[in-house]
Amino acid sequence: MTIAVVGSINLDIVTRSPRLPKAGETLHGSSYATFLGGKGCNQAVAASRLGSTTHFIGRVGQDGFGQEALTQLASFGVSRQYVQIDEKTATGIAVIGVDANAENAITVIGGANMALDESDIQRALEPLQAADILLLQLEIPMAVCEGAARLAHNNGATVIFDPAPAPKEGLPDSLLGMIDIITPNESETYSLTGILPTNALEAEKAANALHDKGVKAAIIKLGAHGVFYSGYGTQGFVKPFKVEAIDSVAAGDCFNAGLAHSLDCAKAINSESFAEAVRYAAACGALATTKHGAAPAAPYAEEVHKLLG
Repeated sequence: MTIAVVGSINLDIVTRSPRLPKAGETLHGSSYATFLGGKGCNQAVAASRLGSTTHFIGRVGQDGFGQEALTQLASFGVSRQYVQIDEKTATGIAVIGVDANAENAITVIGGANMALDESDIQRALEPLQAADILLLQLEIPMAVCEGAARLAHNNGATVIFDPAPAPKEGLPDSLLGMIDIITPNESETYSLTGILPTNALEAEKAANALHDKGVKAAIIKLGAHGVFYSGYGTQGFVKPFKVEAIDSVAAGDCFNAGLAHSLDCAKAINSESFAEAVRYAAACGALATTKHGAAPAAPYAEEVHKLLG
């Protein structure tokens, strides 16, 4: 069983201040640091750290940020074989503000991530065709997501899609029909369904709306309020795990990686394995908030098992 990830890789610049600035306001911060990030890269690092064989497909620029990103990627044990160095476009970056309550505001500059095209899929045909699970996000062009999803779907792989950042125009029906599991948070759910879920009942309505659009399974992430899931003949709610949160960056990415890893270990997706995978994923997301940074926040399997009890 293997996992393929097609997505973004960034160098993240993380700033810390007592609160996030308002429009037009300048604040004195307390510190800053640079980390490996990008939603695709975060998911690949997290899945690999949990123990799954993982292939990452992406791009960086031919610049200092790109070299730093590739060096850090290798340090996490993720192969750079299918990461192309783009000579024409700068490496993607994210500027992330984090406040004293671990809430964040993020500005992403896609750079080389937005230069991905069909050629990246063709270069990585071998791992994409061999993958049992494909992880996708939206920090790369929609057309690339569709192309990768179609390839995985036609090969019988499970497509797990994180619709972030959610496009205002929604997702094309052609893509929705190839998604096995979609994992929006509250704001992304609103963009996709017109329902802003604040509890399990509203999340169920949103999940049903996503089912109506052709998605097999929907997982509505409600942040500190828990997770609602529906699909594979079951639905339920996972209460939030109690942890000391210091940084919510990459929590959603670690959630999706944990979901993929658990399903990877289960070998077959049914009502029981799906419910167990959602709980495992929720634990991964919670643990990610206890560490600073994006990719470095990914939990290890033993940490997840300890939290799950």
